[in-house]
Amino acid sequence: MSDLETIGSPTLWTVTIVGLLVLLATDFLLTRRPHEVRMREAVGWSVFYLALPAAFGLYLWQAFGGGVAVEFFTGYVVEKSLSVDNLFVFMLLLAAFAVPAALAQRVLLYGIVGALVLRAIFIALGAAVLQSGTWAFLLFGAVLIVTAAKILKDALGDQEQHVDISSMRSIRLVRRFMPVTDDYRGSRLVVTEGGRRALTPLALAMVAIFATDIVFAIDSVPAVYGVTEDPFLVLATNAFALLGLRALYFVLQGVLAKLRHLNHGLAIILAFIGVKLVLHWAHGIWAWVPEIPTPMSLGVIIVVLLTVTLTSLRANQRDSASAGRPGGHADG
Repeated sequence: MSDLETIGSPTLWTVTIVGLLVLLATDFLLTRRPHEVRMREAVGWSVFYLALPAAFGLYLWQAFGGGVAVEFFTGYVVEKSLSVDNLFVFMLLLAAFAVPAALAQRVLLYGIVGALVLRAIFIALGAAVLQSGTWAFLLFGAVLIVTAAKILKDALGDQEQHVDISSMRSIRLVRRFMPVTDDYRGSRLVVTEGGRRALTPLALAMVAIFATDIVFAIDSVPAVYGVTEDPFLVLATNAFALLGLRALYFVLQGVLAKLRHLNHGLAIILAFIGVKLVLHWAHGIWAWVPEIPTPMSLGVIIVVLLTVTLTSLRANQRDSASAGRPGGHADG
C-alpha cells in the first residue's frame, strides 16, 4: 500500500474526471440511435478501453514510480474481475426483462453510469472511514471475507442462476407508485397514456440494474482499498474497469455463462484481499505480524483468474465430450 496520502493533485483529479465525462458523453452519442452491436464494433471498443488503463498505468510508472503503477494495475485487475461478474448479472437481468437487442447497450450504459456514481460515493465514504482509524481495515477485511463466503456458497450450489423480477423489492416499490406499460416503446423511459404518465419496461430494467450496482459497490470498493489507500487510484481503477463494460458485454455475451468457475475465483480473491486487510490492521498493532506486499497480491490474483478460466474450459470440454458419447450426458 502506498505511503502517500494521495498522488492526485487538483490538476490530475480535474483532467481525469473531465476525461471520464468525455468518454461517457461519447458512449451516449454512440448509443443515441438504438442498434444491435456487431462483434467487430464491440471488439474495437473493447481494445480501446483496455489500451486506456495500460497507457495510464505507464504514465503513473513514469510520473510516480513503479510502486504506484503496480498498485494501479493490481486494483484494476481486481475491479475488472468483479466487473465481469457485474456483466453476468446484467446479462441475467436483460434476459429476465426481455430487453430488445437494439436497446441492450443503452441499458448497460445507464447501469455503468449508475455504478460509477455509486462507486464515487462509496470511495468518498471509504476514505472518510479510513481517516477515522486503522479499525476500518479490520471492518473492510471482515466485509470481504463474509462476502467471499457467500459467493462461494452460491457457487458450490447446483442451482442454475436466474433472476426473479417479482421478488425484487426495488421493482415492487416502483410498480406500487407508477403504472408500467406492457411493451417497450423504443428507448423511452416514460410515456403518457390516457392522460397518465407510465413507465416502460426499459425503465424497470434500469431500476433493477441500479439496485444491483449498490450491492456490487459495497463489495468492490473495500476490495480495491485492500490494494491501495489512495482515493485517486481507487477512483481510477474503478472508472477504467467500468468504462469498457458496455462493449465487453457483447464480446463476452456467449462466453460468460461458460465461465462456470468464475465465482469460485472471485470468492478466493475477495477472501485473500480480506485477509490482506486484516493483516495490515494487525501489523499496525503488532509489528511482528507480516503484511502481504502488493506485487505478491497481483501475482496471486492473476494465477487465480487463469486457473478458474482453465478449469472452466476443461469442465466445458468434458461435458461436451460426455454429451457426444452414446448415452452420455453433461453433468452441468
